[in-house]
Amino acid sequence: MKRWQFWLGILISIACIYFLVLPRLDFPQLWDSLRSANYLWLIPGIGVYFVGVWVRSWRLHYMMRPVKNVPVRTLFPIVCIGYMGNNIYPARAGELLLRPYIIKQREGVAGSVSLAIVLIERMFDAVVMMLFIFVNLPELAKLTGASGTVGNIQQLAIVGTAVFFGALLVFLLAAMFPAVTSRAVEWTIRHLIPSRFRPKLQGLAGRFLEGLSCLRSPRDAAMILLTSIVIWLLETGKYWFLMHGFSFSVSFFALMLMNGISNLVTTVPSAPGYVGTFEAAGVPILEAYGVVTAVATAYTVVLHAALWLPITLLGAWYMLREGLSLTKVRKEVESAPTTLIG
Repeated sequence: MKRWQFWLGILISIACIYFLVLPRLDFPQLWDSLRSANYLWLIPGIGVYFVGVWVRSWRLHYMMRPVKNVPVRTLFPIVCIGYMGNNIYPARAGELLLRPYIIKQREGVAGSVSLAIVLIERMFDAVVMMLFIFVNLPELAKLTGASGTVGNIQQLAIVGTAVFFGALLVFLLAAMFPAVTSRAVEWTIRHLIPSRFRPKLQGLAGRFLEGLSCLRSPRDAAMILLTSIVIWLLETGKYWFLMHGFSFSVSFFALMLMNGISNLVTTVPSAPGYVGTFEAAGVPILEAYGVVTAVATAYTVVLHAALWLPITLLGAWYMLREGLSLTKVRKEVESAPTTLIG
Protein backbone atom coordinates (compact mmCIF):
# COMPACT_ATOMS: atom_id res chain seq x y z
CA MET A 1 0.00 0.00 0.00
CA LYS A 2 3.06 2.27 0.18
CA ARG A 3 3.62 2.04 -3.57
CA TRP A 4 2.48 4.87 -5.77
CA GLN A 5 0.94 2.40 -8.25
CA PHE A 6 -1.55 1.26 -5.62
CA TRP A 7 -2.71 4.80 -4.88
CA LEU A 8 -2.83 5.65 -8.57
CA GLY A 9 -5.18 2.69 -9.05
CA ILE A 10 -7.37 3.88 -6.18
CA LEU A 11 -7.57 7.37 -7.69
CA ILE A 12 -8.46 5.99 -11.13
CA SER A 13 -11.24 3.85 -9.63
CA ILE A 14 -12.64 6.81 -7.68
CA ALA A 15 -12.49 8.99 -10.79
CA CYS A 16 -14.31 6.36 -12.88
CA ILE A 17 -17.10 6.06 -10.32
CA TYR A 18 -17.40 9.80 -9.63
CA PHE A 19 -17.19 11.12 -13.19
CA LEU A 20 -18.46 8.25 -15.36
CA VAL A 21 -20.93 6.24 -13.27
CA LEU A 22 -22.58 8.46 -10.65
CA PRO A 23 -23.51 11.63 -12.62
CA ARG A 24 -26.21 9.95 -14.74
CA LEU A 25 -27.49 7.58 -12.08
CA ASP A 26 -30.98 7.65 -10.57
CA PHE A 27 -30.58 5.99 -7.17
CA PRO A 28 -34.27 5.17 -6.53
CA GLN A 29 -34.41 3.43 -9.94
CA LEU A 30 -31.14 1.65 -9.17
CA TRP A 31 -32.55 0.36 -5.90
CA ASP A 32 -35.76 -0.78 -7.60
CA SER A 33 -33.72 -2.67 -10.21
CA LEU A 34 -31.61 -4.37 -7.56
CA ARG A 35 -34.65 -5.25 -5.43
CA SER A 36 -36.71 -6.66 -8.30
CA ALA A 37 -33.91 -8.77 -9.84
CA ASN A 38 -34.26 -12.56 -9.89
CA TYR A 39 -31.02 -13.73 -8.28
CA LEU A 40 -31.72 -17.41 -8.95
CA TRP A 41 -30.11 -16.82 -12.34
CA LEU A 42 -26.82 -16.46 -10.49
CA ILE A 43 -26.76 -20.24 -9.99
CA PRO A 44 -26.34 -21.31 -13.65
CA GLY A 45 -24.20 -18.22 -14.26
CA ILE A 46 -21.71 -19.11 -11.54
CA GLY A 47 -21.81 -22.74 -12.64
CA VAL A 48 -20.83 -21.96 -16.24
CA TYR A 49 -18.15 -19.57 -14.98
CA PHE A 50 -16.44 -22.32 -12.99
CA VAL A 51 -16.53 -24.58 -16.04
CA GLY A 52 -14.53 -21.78 -17.65
CA VAL A 53 -12.08 -21.80 -14.72
CA TRP A 54 -11.59 -25.54 -15.23
CA VAL A 55 -10.87 -24.91 -18.94
CA ARG A 56 -8.33 -22.28 -17.86
CA SER A 57 -6.68 -24.93 -15.72
CA TRP A 58 -6.62 -27.32 -18.68
CA ARG A 59 -5.11 -24.60 -20.87
CA LEU A 60 -2.39 -24.03 -18.26
CA HIS A 61 -1.76 -27.79 -18.13
CA TYR A 62 -1.46 -27.82 -21.93
CA MET A 63 0.92 -24.87 -21.95
CA MET A 64 3.13 -26.35 -19.22
CA ARG A 65 3.47 -29.77 -20.88
CA PRO A 66 6.73 -28.96 -22.70
CA VAL A 67 8.24 -28.11 -19.30
CA LYS A 68 6.38 -30.47 -16.95
CA ASN A 69 3.18 -32.49 -17.19
CA VAL A 70 1.14 -31.23 -14.21
CA PRO A 71 -2.40 -32.69 -13.85
CA VAL A 72 -5.38 -30.38 -14.25
CA ARG A 73 -6.68 -31.34 -10.79
CA THR A 74 -3.42 -30.04 -9.33
CA LEU A 75 -3.54 -26.80 -11.32
CA PHE A 76 -7.21 -25.95 -10.66
CA PRO A 77 -6.63 -24.81 -7.03
CA ILE A 78 -3.54 -22.89 -8.12
CA VAL A 79 -5.51 -21.08 -10.83
CA CYS A 80 -8.22 -20.21 -8.28
CA ILE A 81 -5.58 -18.83 -5.88
CA GLY A 82 -4.13 -16.75 -8.70
CA TYR A 83 -7.46 -15.15 -9.56
CA MET A 84 -8.24 -14.60 -5.88
CA GLY A 85 -4.93 -12.77 -5.58
CA ASN A 86 -5.74 -10.62 -8.61
CA ASN A 87 -9.07 -9.69 -7.02
CA ILE A 88 -7.86 -8.59 -3.59
CA TYR A 89 -4.23 -7.53 -4.06
CA PRO A 90 -2.92 -4.73 -6.29
CA ALA A 91 -0.87 -5.13 -9.47
CA ARG A 92 -2.25 -8.61 -10.33
CA ALA A 93 -0.19 -10.12 -7.52
CA GLY A 94 -2.12 -13.39 -7.80
CA GLU A 95 -0.79 -14.32 -11.23
CA LEU A 96 2.54 -12.50 -11.04
CA LEU A 97 3.57 -13.60 -7.52
CA LEU A 98 1.32 -16.18 -5.87
CA ARG A 99 0.79 -18.56 -8.78
CA PRO A 100 4.46 -18.75 -9.88
CA TYR A 101 5.52 -19.17 -6.25
CA ILE A 102 3.16 -22.11 -5.62
CA ILE A 103 4.07 -23.81 -8.91
CA LYS A 104 7.77 -23.37 -8.07
CA GLN A 105 7.34 -24.81 -4.57
CA ARG A 106 5.07 -27.71 -5.53
CA GLU A 107 6.27 -28.65 -9.00
CA GLY A 108 9.81 -27.26 -9.20
CA VAL A 109 9.03 -25.14 -12.28
CA ALA A 110 11.05 -21.92 -12.29
CA GLY A 111 9.08 -18.75 -11.68
CA SER A 112 10.47 -17.18 -14.84
CA VAL A 113 8.89 -20.02 -16.84
CA SER A 114 5.56 -19.45 -15.08
CA LEU A 115 5.74 -15.72 -15.76
CA ALA A 116 6.33 -16.37 -19.47
CA ILE A 117 3.24 -18.60 -19.51
CA VAL A 118 1.20 -15.89 -17.73
CA LEU A 119 2.19 -13.38 -20.40
CA ILE A 120 1.24 -15.81 -23.17
CA GLU A 121 -2.15 -16.42 -21.52
CA ARG A 122 -2.81 -12.69 -21.30
CA MET A 123 -1.82 -12.17 -24.94
CA PHE A 124 -4.22 -14.87 -26.14
CA ASP A 125 -6.97 -13.55 -23.84
CA ALA A 126 -6.49 -10.07 -25.27
CA VAL A 127 -6.63 -11.40 -28.83
CA VAL A 128 -9.93 -13.15 -28.04
CA MET A 129 -11.28 -9.92 -26.52
CA MET A 130 -10.39 -8.18 -29.77
CA LEU A 131 -12.18 -10.90 -31.75
CA PHE A 132 -15.26 -10.35 -29.59
CA ILE A 133 -15.09 -6.64 -30.33
CA PHE A 134 -14.63 -7.02 -34.08
CA VAL A 135 -17.55 -9.44 -34.35
CA ASN A 136 -19.58 -6.39 -33.29
CA LEU A 137 -17.83 -3.73 -35.37
CA PRO A 138 -21.11 -2.10 -36.55
CA GLU A 139 -22.07 -1.43 -32.93
CA LEU A 140 -18.78 0.26 -32.11
CA ALA A 141 -19.90 3.38 -33.94
CA LYS A 142 -22.39 3.95 -31.11
CA LEU A 143 -19.74 3.82 -28.40
CA THR A 144 -18.11 7.23 -28.48
CA GLY A 145 -17.20 9.66 -25.73
CA ALA A 146 -20.82 10.87 -25.67
CA SER A 147 -21.93 7.46 -24.39
CA GLY A 148 -20.10 7.98 -21.13
CA THR A 149 -16.82 6.29 -21.94
CA VAL A 150 -13.73 8.46 -22.18
CA GLY A 151 -12.49 8.72 -25.75
CA ASN A 152 -13.65 6.74 -28.76
CA ILE A 153 -13.78 3.01 -28.03
CA GLN A 154 -13.53 2.20 -31.71
CA GLN A 155 -10.14 3.91 -31.87
CA LEU A 156 -9.14 2.24 -28.61
CA ALA A 157 -10.02 -1.15 -30.09
CA ILE A 158 -7.87 -0.50 -33.16
CA VAL A 159 -4.87 0.63 -31.08
CA GLY A 160 -5.33 -2.28 -28.68
CA THR A 161 -5.48 -4.73 -31.56
CA ALA A 162 -2.18 -3.46 -32.94
CA VAL A 163 -0.51 -3.65 -29.51
CA PHE A 164 -1.70 -7.11 -28.52
CA PHE A 165 -1.32 -8.73 -31.94
CA GLY A 166 2.14 -7.18 -32.18
CA ALA A 167 3.16 -8.57 -28.78
CA LEU A 168 1.75 -12.00 -29.64
CA LEU A 169 3.63 -11.99 -32.94
CA VAL A 170 6.89 -11.25 -31.10
CA PHE A 171 6.25 -14.18 -28.74
CA LEU A 172 5.39 -16.50 -31.63
CA LEU A 173 8.55 -15.58 -33.53
CA ALA A 174 10.67 -15.95 -30.38
CA ALA A 175 9.20 -19.41 -29.78
CA MET A 176 9.53 -20.62 -33.38
CA PHE A 177 13.13 -19.43 -33.75
CA PRO A 178 14.66 -20.14 -30.32
CA ALA A 179 18.27 -20.21 -31.53
CA VAL A 180 18.01 -16.82 -33.25
CA THR A 181 16.14 -15.36 -30.26
CA SER A 182 18.68 -16.74 -27.82
CA ARG A 183 21.56 -15.22 -29.78
CA ALA A 184 19.76 -11.86 -29.95
CA VAL A 185 19.11 -11.91 -26.21
CA GLU A 186 22.70 -12.88 -25.45
CA TRP A 187 24.01 -10.06 -27.69
CA THR A 188 21.72 -7.57 -25.95
CA ILE A 189 22.77 -8.70 -22.48
CA ARG A 190 26.46 -8.75 -23.41
CA HIS A 191 26.46 -5.25 -24.92
CA LEU A 192 23.84 -3.36 -22.92
CA ILE A 193 23.80 -4.88 -19.42
CA PRO A 194 26.46 -4.26 -16.72
CA SER A 195 28.69 -7.31 -16.26
CA ARG A 196 27.65 -8.02 -12.67
CA PHE A 197 24.04 -8.59 -13.75
CA ARG A 198 24.75 -10.67 -16.84
CA PRO A 199 24.98 -14.23 -15.40
CA LYS A 200 21.66 -14.04 -13.53
CA LEU A 201 19.90 -12.25 -16.39
CA GLN A 202 21.12 -14.84 -18.91
CA GLY A 203 19.72 -17.62 -16.75
CA LEU A 204 16.39 -15.82 -16.42
CA ALA A 205 16.19 -15.17 -20.15
CA GLY A 206 16.88 -18.82 -20.90
CA ARG A 207 14.13 -20.03 -18.58
CA PHE A 208 11.73 -17.39 -19.90
CA LEU A 209 12.32 -18.62 -23.45
CA GLU A 210 11.69 -22.15 -22.17
CA GLY A 211 8.25 -20.96 -21.07
CA LEU A 212 7.51 -19.96 -24.68
CA SER A 213 8.07 -23.51 -25.92
CA CYS A 214 4.31 -24.18 -25.99
CA LEU A 215 4.13 -21.83 -29.00
CA ARG A 216 6.69 -23.63 -31.16
CA SER A 217 4.11 -25.85 -32.80
CA PRO A 218 1.40 -24.12 -34.90
CA ARG A 219 -0.97 -26.85 -33.79
CA ASP A 220 -0.28 -26.12 -30.12
CA ALA A 221 -0.68 -22.38 -30.66
CA ALA A 222 -4.00 -23.01 -32.44
CA MET A 223 -5.16 -25.18 -29.53
CA ILE A 224 -4.29 -22.45 -27.03
CA LEU A 225 -6.29 -19.96 -29.10
CA LEU A 226 -9.24 -22.38 -29.33
CA THR A 227 -9.34 -22.99 -25.58
CA SER A 228 -9.05 -19.23 -24.99
CA ILE A 229 -12.13 -18.67 -27.15
CA VAL A 230 -14.02 -21.37 -25.21
CA ILE A 231 -13.00 -19.78 -21.90
CA TRP A 232 -14.36 -16.37 -22.85
CA LEU A 233 -17.51 -17.75 -24.45
CA LEU A 234 -18.23 -19.53 -21.17
CA GLU A 235 -17.64 -16.31 -19.25
CA THR A 236 -20.00 -14.51 -21.63
CA GLY A 237 -22.46 -17.29 -20.80
CA LYS A 238 -22.43 -15.98 -17.24
CA TYR A 239 -23.33 -12.52 -18.54
CA TRP A 240 -26.18 -14.08 -20.53
CA PHE A 241 -27.64 -16.12 -17.67
CA LEU A 242 -27.55 -13.18 -15.25
CA MET A 243 -29.24 -10.92 -17.82
CA HIS A 244 -32.39 -13.03 -17.45
CA GLY A 245 -32.66 -11.88 -13.84
CA PHE A 246 -33.07 -8.25 -14.92
CA SER A 247 -35.67 -6.37 -16.95
CA PHE A 248 -33.81 -6.08 -20.24
CA SER A 249 -32.71 -8.28 -23.11
CA VAL A 250 -29.83 -7.91 -25.56
CA SER A 251 -28.20 -10.41 -27.89
CA PHE A 252 -25.39 -12.78 -26.89
CA PHE A 253 -23.19 -10.86 -29.34
CA ALA A 254 -23.86 -7.63 -27.45
CA LEU A 255 -22.73 -9.32 -24.25
CA MET A 256 -19.62 -10.57 -26.06
CA LEU A 257 -18.88 -6.94 -26.89
CA MET A 258 -19.48 -5.89 -23.28
CA ASN A 259 -17.22 -8.70 -22.06
CA GLY A 260 -14.46 -7.82 -24.50
CA ILE A 261 -14.37 -4.09 -23.85
CA SER A 262 -14.86 -4.39 -20.08
CA ASN A 263 -11.96 -6.80 -19.73
CA LEU A 264 -9.71 -4.67 -21.93
CA VAL A 265 -10.53 -1.53 -19.93
CA THR A 266 -9.79 -3.34 -16.65
CA THR A 267 -6.18 -3.68 -17.76
CA VAL A 268 -5.94 0.01 -16.81
CA PRO A 269 -4.54 0.39 -13.25
CA SER A 270 -7.35 0.48 -10.72
CA ALA A 271 -8.24 -0.52 -7.18
CA PRO A 272 -8.02 -4.26 -6.43
CA GLY A 273 -10.97 -6.05 -7.98
CA TYR A 274 -11.19 -3.56 -10.89
CA VAL A 275 -13.72 -1.44 -9.00
CA GLY A 276 -14.95 1.46 -11.10
CA THR A 277 -13.21 0.57 -14.35
CA PHE A 278 -15.46 -2.45 -14.94
CA GLU A 279 -18.61 -0.39 -14.37
CA ALA A 280 -17.35 2.60 -16.39
CA ALA A 281 -16.85 0.30 -19.40
CA GLY A 282 -19.87 -1.99 -19.03
CA VAL A 283 -22.71 0.44 -18.34
CA PRO A 284 -22.27 2.63 -21.48
CA ILE A 285 -22.24 -0.44 -23.70
CA LEU A 286 -25.61 -1.57 -22.39
CA GLU A 287 -26.91 2.01 -22.70
CA ALA A 288 -25.87 1.97 -26.36
CA TYR A 289 -28.24 -0.99 -26.78
CA GLY A 290 -31.11 0.97 -25.22
CA VAL A 291 -30.91 -0.35 -21.66
CA VAL A 292 -31.99 2.20 -19.03
CA THR A 293 -29.00 3.54 -17.06
CA ALA A 294 -30.27 2.37 -13.66
CA VAL A 295 -30.97 -1.15 -14.95
CA ALA A 296 -27.63 -1.30 -16.76
CA THR A 297 -25.82 -0.16 -13.61
CA ALA A 298 -27.66 -2.62 -11.35
CA TYR A 299 -26.90 -5.49 -13.71
CA THR A 300 -23.23 -4.51 -14.10
CA VAL A 301 -22.72 -4.16 -10.34
CA VAL A 302 -24.30 -7.55 -9.61
CA LEU A 303 -22.35 -9.13 -12.49
CA HIS A 304 -19.11 -7.66 -11.14
CA ALA A 305 -19.86 -9.04 -7.68
CA ALA A 306 -20.70 -12.45 -9.17
CA LEU A 307 -17.44 -12.47 -11.11
CA TRP A 308 -15.46 -11.37 -8.05
CA LEU A 309 -16.91 -13.12 -5.00
CA PRO A 310 -17.17 -16.88 -5.85
CA ILE A 311 -13.64 -17.26 -7.26
CA THR A 312 -12.23 -15.09 -4.46
CA LEU A 313 -13.84 -17.23 -1.76
CA LEU A 314 -12.76 -20.49 -3.38
CA GLY A 315 -9.24 -19.20 -3.96
CA ALA A 316 -9.00 -17.97 -0.36
CA TRP A 317 -10.08 -21.41 0.88
CA TYR A 318 -7.43 -23.13 -1.23
CA MET A 319 -4.84 -20.60 -0.06
CA LEU A 320 -5.68 -21.20 3.60
CA ARG A 321 -5.44 -24.95 2.95
CA GLU A 322 -1.93 -24.35 1.60
CA GLY A 323 -1.04 -22.32 4.69
CA LEU A 324 -0.04 -19.33 2.57
CA SER A 325 -0.45 -15.59 2.71
CA LEU A 326 0.75 -12.87 0.36
CA THR A 327 2.84 -11.39 3.18
CA LYS A 328 4.58 -14.71 3.76
CA VAL A 329 5.22 -15.23 0.05
CA ARG A 330 6.54 -11.69 -0.42
CA LYS A 331 8.90 -12.01 2.57
CA GLU A 332 10.30 -15.31 1.26
CA VAL A 333 10.79 -13.90 -2.22
CA GLU A 334 12.43 -10.72 -0.92
CA SER A 335 14.75 -12.65 1.39
CA ALA A 336 15.67 -15.19 -1.30
CA PRO A 337 14.67 -14.06 -4.81
CA THR A 338 15.59 -17.43 -6.30
CA THR A 339 12.64 -18.87 -4.38
CA LEU A 340 10.50 -17.47 -7.19
CA ILE A 341 12.71 -17.05 -10.22
CA GLY A 342 15.29 -19.78 -9.75
